[in-house]
Amino acid sequence: KRSKVLMLCLIVSVKLTQICFSLFSPDCLQSPSSNNSSQNPKTKPPGRPKCTHEMSIRAIFKYINTAFSFLIFAVGIIGNVTLLRIICQHKNMRNRPNALIASLAMGDILYIVIDGPINVYKLLAMEFPFADQPFGQFLCKLLPFIQKTSVGITVLNLIALSVDRYRAVVSWSRIQSNGIPMETVVQIVMIWMLSALLAVPEAIGFNLHRFNIASNVTISTCLVRPETSFLKFYIKFKDWWIFGFYFCIPLTCSAIFYGLMTHELLRHEKGDLKRSLGEQLKQRREVAKSVFCLVVIFALCWLPLHFSRLLKLMVYDPNDPGRCELLNILLVLDYFSINLATINSCINPIILFFVSRKYRHYFMQDTLC
Repeated sequence: KRSKVLMLCLIVSVKLTQICFSLFSPDCLQSPSSNNSSQNPKTKPPGRPKCTHEMSIRAIFKYINTAFSFLIFAVGIIGNVTLLRIICQHKNMRNRPNALIASLAMGDILYIVIDGPINVYKLLAMEFPFADQPFGQFLCKLLPFIQKTSVGITVLNLIALSVDRYRAVVSWSRIQSNGIPMETVVQIVMIWMLSALLAVPEAIGFNLHRFNIASNVTISTCLVRPETSFLKFYIKFKDWWIFGFYFCIPLTCSAIFYGLMTHELLRHEKGDLKRSLGEQLKQRREVAKSVFCLVVIFALCWLPLHFSRLLKLMVYDPNDPGRCELLNILLVLDYFSINLATINSCINPIILFFVSRKYRHYFMQDTLC
């Protein structure tokens, strides 16, 4: 009886061991004939569950987005080139704030020319351009680098414009002379260099990666994958860093300087100083109003894109079977937000046309005639 009990216990223990191995390490349980698999003790990590809905973008959205992108491209190029032409051709337009506005326009042109067409191609073809060629890898690094450089130029120029308008209002005795001061030239060069330097991690991190989406279908996508410790750290904090530096900081700085500027203007609203300044005070107010409109438009255009990225960061779960339905919504919101952010690159000349009398005068006199 004892031997039978021992044999029964032994059989039960063997069966339980087999069940445990089959649950936690199925690759270790192979048939004796499979010699190759028995020599490889590594287990495969469990894959993500399949989506309940496939990701797709409707054709009507692609056509509407493409038409909208071409409109932004045309308006942006014409408007910003016209703005640069007005500043270059008229000596009385060559001053400190207009030099910063010209720097802003050149950054916008850079973004519109390079990023706009590539984003349209990616949406229509549903693949990255030149994905199977070395030039595709170059574009994969160039596109995010130019995009971040352009946004950095916009952000830093808006901060510089806010500081300049505050200094102009506070320094009542400072006379606005024609010509661009060397200090402003150095400031613009530093803005471009710093913007390019801050965009270097984008060029380092982005690469073309191939994915199998079906048994015989592969696609190449330009993205950042956590392959090194630096990239893991960058991916973890990237969206929060971009939201903080490229959105919150410029708006905070502009709010501070415009609050101080408003206090200064209200303090000198009455009295002999207002009467003595006359037209000079009116011009400075007009330029300050123009810069304030540029800051407000920047905030409205870029808020949806930051909201979309942060929403994905906080809500998206890679192990949720319904994640593709959420990704469909985020993908459409992402393209809409990118177009809205691109509007910021073409709307600045339009804002200046309606707010500034000088720009409106030279546009009507030179460009239209």
